[in-house]
Amino acid sequence: MFFRRGNEVVASEEAGREEDEEAEDLTLSGGSESYRDQEVLAAEVPHQPIRLPILAVACGGDNSPWPGTSDDKTADVGHTTFPSPCALFVSVASSAGSKNGKRIPPPVIRYQLNNVTTTSTPIENRETILILTPLARFYQGYWDNLLKLNYPHELITLGFIIPKNREGNAATAALQEQITKTQTVGPESKRFASIIIERQDFPPPLASQDEAERHKLENQKVRRAAMSRARNSLLFTTLGPSTSWVLWLDADIIETPPSLIQDLALHDKPIIVPNCFQRFINPDTKKPDERPYDYNSWQDSEGAQKIAAQMGPDDILLEGYPEMPTYRALMAYQYKEGEDINTEMALDGVGGTALLVKADVHRDGAMFPPFAFYHLIETEGFAKMARRLGWFSYGLPNYKIYHYNE
Repeated sequence: MFFRRGNEVVASEEAGREEDEEAEDLTLSGGSESYRDQEVLAAEVPHQPIRLPILAVACGGDNSPWPGTSDDKTADVGHTTFPSPCALFVSVASSAGSKNGKRIPPPVIRYQLNNVTTTSTPIENRETILILTPLARFYQGYWDNLLKLNYPHELITLGFIIPKNREGNAATAALQEQITKTQTVGPESKRFASIIIERQDFPPPLASQDEAERHKLENQKVRRAAMSRARNSLLFTTLGPSTSWVLWLDADIIETPPSLIQDLALHDKPIIVPNCFQRFINPDTKKPDERPYDYNSWQDSEGAQKIAAQMGPDDILLEGYPEMPTYRALMAYQYKEGEDINTEMALDGVGGTALLVKADVHRDGAMFPPFAFYHLIETEGFAKMARRLGWFSYGLPNYKIYHYNE
């Protein structure tokens, strides 16, 4: 439950006194100043089957497409007047009221989902983008690259889910510092329509987030199951009726073309992923070099299918480990210098470093399985689930993005 104080929307005491202390550290504005006109603080929003505390929601002001009054919200919502996801939370507070001691019922809001388009020309059609990032660590390069995206920022909502541990607290503080600079001090053109921060309601499976520890074979199933839960929690709580596209962008992606969103959407595919590389200093030449990084985008092989046929129901196939010689065709090795960046290849599995998905794929039920789904898990399991629903995945082997090098 919410109540309004001036331009600020805050959670009432019923939202839970237990989060007050933490909320003081996680508010997105100082004192009584509202965060770009509206702000939700320490709001615990129940979700079924997943229940997460929404610790901070920063909503756009002038650029927000949400109507200004309760009366406005009773009208049918066309393709140009959809709210950002966080406006749904704010509407609870703004529509509350009573008359003659009786509670006034909230307005009926109608959405014409047939008017939500996903096309190869998303800017021209004013298509909204939901960029979702599970964030265990904050990298300045990630945020700097995000700001360089030249898709209109007023059409972009950002969503983050962060572990509730010491590293997560540090990541939250660093993230919020950059959000404040961007949304309150930075130029209008760089400000996003809304920003949502969530904290996980389950502990991270690994004590360390070091790259070597994350990629140990014995840690993969539990780590990627937890990643699936985080992705699903973030997706289910942020996907709004206006969303056209969902861009899954890992927190350690620090370099992409500024036109990433338009470039991927141009192909008009339900699921599409670029090729993720990593820059490094070659120990042999002592010069800057680059290498493939993400091995989760692949075409299936007969060998992998034979291995899967001998597995137990809860076993998963993993790519990039000599213990599991799948002999799949990995997109990571399909890059050809100087070739057309728009070259496409069909994929059976996808990685999640920068994964553009038509929102209808998720609305149809495709999520990230935290369990063995046809012996696949997380993003690779998502591609399999989407295919079972009739949606196919594609990759761009010559279109490169870059992962942070620890």
